[in-house]
Amino acid sequence: MTITSPYPEVEIPDTGVYDYLFGELSDADADRVALVDAPTGTELTYRGLITRIDAFAAGLAGRGIGVGDVVGLLAPNSSGFAVAFHGILRAGATATTINALFTAKDIATQLTDAHATMLITVCALLPQAAEGAAHAGLSPSEVVVLDGAGEAAAAEHLSVDGLLACGADSPMVSFDAATHLAALPYSSGTTGNPKGVMLTHRNLVANVAQFSSIQGITADDVIIAVLPFFHIYGMTVLLNAALRARARLVIMPSFDLQKFLTNIENHRCTVGYIAPPVAVALAKHPVIDQFDLSSLKVVMSGAAPLDEDLGHAVAKRISCRVVQGYGMSELSPVSHCMPFDGGEQSVGVTPPLSSVGWTVPNAVSKIINPETGAEIGIPESGRSEAGELWFSGPNVMAGYLGNDKATSETIDGDGFLHTGDMACVDSTGCVYIVDRLKELIKYKGYQVPPAELEALLLTHPGIADAAVIGVTDADGEEIPKAFVVKQSGATVDEEQVMAFVADNVAPYKKVRRVEFIDAIPKSASGKILRKDLRG
Repeated sequence: MTITSPYPEVEIPDTGVYDYLFGELSDADADRVALVDAPTGTELTYRGLITRIDAFAAGLAGRGIGVGDVVGLLAPNSSGFAVAFHGILRAGATATTINALFTAKDIATQLTDAHATMLITVCALLPQAAEGAAHAGLSPSEVVVLDGAGEAAAAEHLSVDGLLACGADSPMVSFDAATHLAALPYSSGTTGNPKGVMLTHRNLVANVAQFSSIQGITADDVIIAVLPFFHIYGMTVLLNAALRARARLVIMPSFDLQKFLTNIENHRCTVGYIAPPVAVALAKHPVIDQFDLSSLKVVMSGAAPLDEDLGHAVAKRISCRVVQGYGMSELSPVSHCMPFDGGEQSVGVTPPLSSVGWTVPNAVSKIINPETGAEIGIPESGRSEAGELWFSGPNVMAGYLGNDKATSETIDGDGFLHTGDMACVDSTGCVYIVDRLKELIKYKGYQVPPAELEALLLTHPGIADAAVIGVTDADGEEIPKAFVVKQSGATVDEEQVMAFVADNVAPYKKVRRVEFIDAIPKSASGKILRKDLRG
């Protein structure tokens, strides 16, 4: 039985992201503060933001960037990131956002696969950005630095001031919002190595419309923005949805608990979007009691499963509502979430915090028995048996860039995206994620594909075979664990294996436990039997 949304359908205009977010800006809202850079306290109004976005788009157009081009964006959170991201879209180009923790090799791989013709970055990341860009075939002049104009390290690269100096008018661009790509983040999907997720303007507009109707952010809200904007969660839920609502974003470039709490207290933040590791700190760290967090109305957790007891501990500790949502890059990202009222008024029931809420408006879900392919119905009471969660709606990606095979394996002929997550449903249509079919490891909300780490481990001369799975540490966090078979006569130890991986991957991908075994369990076809490793 198809699981429909309990929420009324919303209007999804046939327009680009820029026009949807800023096209109806009133004079009163134009003078509201849109963005605050927390480290400096610098404020940018909506009027100032739009002026800078238009100028950035003009600068890109002056450099020949427009419809059909892809621009890489490698930077931590800042108002400059917001200007660059929306300036790229305003110019008619596609933004491929790059993880700020990526190595030069990672950067080069994404730029090459995305066919990017320019990279925008910041001075702090310039060494790896410049190296990665060079390997991807970009010249120094095709690397733009958002900050630090005139610094020696950035001297050979175009500064943002230089980009804006063209003085041209904002470009007139035309494209079909339903098919034109706005963003190209990279995701490992249900398995395998990272792939370019093709998100159209309609995808992003639709998800903001779907999500906003449930959460109800208003112009009076002040939102702490610590989730990275390069991640689809931060891009849609934080940046785009907040700007559409005319709220104020207090932007942090990275997470630091003391600064996070200070910003909430000083700016009187009303809403916090977090990932589960932040929830652990909010529930357990003694420093929490030193801050006035009474302005917070609600905290929403996403990017990885939130333990129910942990969620309740956070709610009790800081005296605010805690809700949870679910999604993935391929869904722009939100497919299910709890409303900010917990469901009391909007749906009439309050689900357990162990759920991820209901299907968003204008969309439907299914739960499918992975063995038989049969649909699992909504029970009259209690919860259904578990099956794979499928989803269909206007926020489903256009596909994986240059990978028709992976696209067809993920989206079926009826338009349902197969999430690879096991879920069940209760009598109200509320969904609960209970397990994963997919092999992807979620470490602190970041995606870690085991296949990538396994391939790397096999390049070590002392390793004969390897497998990687996610295991839970003492804090309830999923971490990558490697099972390693040594080469005959090799003397490699656990620390050496972890150091080898750490030297070759982004920090969040590091192997954090190692166990040596005699053989990796595999099926007759050679597939690693991860369930046997989990014991």
